[in-house]
Amino acid sequence: MNTQSAHGESTELTLYMQGLTHEWAKTLAALGFTLIPIFFLLDVFMMPNELLMRFGLNRGITTALVVGQYFVLRATKPSRFSFLHGYFFTVVASLMIALMTTDLGGFSSTYYAGLNLVAVAVNLLLPWEFIHSAINSAIVIGLYVGLNVLVPQAAPVDTAAIVNNLYFLTGSAIIVVSIAYVKLHLVKREFFLRTDLKTARDALWGEMEVAKHIQTALLPNVHHVPGYTVAAVMIPADEVGGDYYDVIETAGGETWACIGDVSGHGVESGLIMMMTQTSIFTAVNPTAGLAPSRVLTQVNSVIMENILRLGADRYMTLTLSRLDGEHVVFAGRHQDLLVYRAARGITEVVPTSGTWLGVVEDVSSHVPDTTLTLAAGDLVLFFTDGITEATNAAGEMFGDTRLRQALTRYARGSVDEIVAHLVRDVREFMAVQRDDLTLLAIRRD
Repeated sequence: MNTQSAHGESTELTLYMQGLTHEWAKTLAALGFTLIPIFFLLDVFMMPNELLMRFGLNRGITTALVVGQYFVLRATKPSRFSFLHGYFFTVVASLMIALMTTDLGGFSSTYYAGLNLVAVAVNLLLPWEFIHSAINSAIVIGLYVGLNVLVPQAAPVDTAAIVNNLYFLTGSAIIVVSIAYVKLHLVKREFFLRTDLKTARDALWGEMEVAKHIQTALLPNVHHVPGYTVAAVMIPADEVGGDYYDVIETAGGETWACIGDVSGHGVESGLIMMMTQTSIFTAVNPTAGLAPSRVLTQVNSVIMENILRLGADRYMTLTLSRLDGEHVVFAGRHQDLLVYRAARGITEVVPTSGTWLGVVEDVSSHVPDTTLTLAAGDLVLFFTDGITEATNAAGEMFGDTRLRQALTRYARGSVDEIVAHLVRDVREFMAVQRDDLTLLAIRRD
């Protein structure tokens, strides 16, 4: 079953065809008022001098009518009557040429060939129905025959010339009508295919919005955990991001903070991110006292298996931290941590070490645990590379130094203010967002 029969003649198609016909009628009129006077140059070389004034007048009147038609088309909107402009053009242009043939020997004149140009131009430019193409061609032939029959001829009618001329006119008409019919079918088919594509696209975007909602709904909505104040933000580059952060309070009373970045972004990366989130929660919630390195080893096994099942070419950087009062124990290779020391008013850079997840099956020997001591008021900033690699119009990256300086500048505000100011600075700096932007600020109370 073809697309047209599946959809029927929809209102949308009708409006589309009216708009298309109206626009192409403008092109037809523009071609008319350009070519009709230009062909007078041919008349100057080919026609008897005594006919030049009459031919010039005919072409001048016809050009004026077509110019008027063009401005009418410009001033009006597409409607169910737009196709009538094709008939108008056919009548005025064919009438002009047919009148000229009566002055050049009637059916014996070869000037009738210009009528073929009219039929071709109208039928091939306008996307109208088969019946209109046929009627239009009949008008062209009818005006030619009618005027040459009604206007007295100086010489006897040459039957062979009539047969020859009508043979070629009719043959041309059959060809252009056939082409117009096929073209209309293709135009309609294209319309329905585009409609199907738009419907599929809208459905896909709807599903993407659902996926985005699920992803953002799974992000933590916490501001305070035992001993710490937290603020975070994630701004995906696409509808679904590959960045990941979480703050988990377990059944055993522990608090875990993590941040990561799946290579790339989009649905596949977002899916791996959500797998990681689930795996970490499943590991830390039932068992207290786990080292971050051990949790990462377990998570890597899950991520590695799922990446292989997806057939994806993905890996993940991840830093996992357990918040133990004045100590933060962390493991995993990701962006360096920025630690603001409130007593001294400086920002330190604490490097992360280890390996990426999803690359090798066993990472147990590659993810050492590190302990960071925080005094009251100290703040740890976790971030993804979308922050530091944000690029301005000149190709310059925001960079670690700007981020460290900005954190020092804003660190005396609340964690919410710090995150908001840093995001603002990055977004004002970058020309186009090409990666997910994620910040997680944790201050010891």
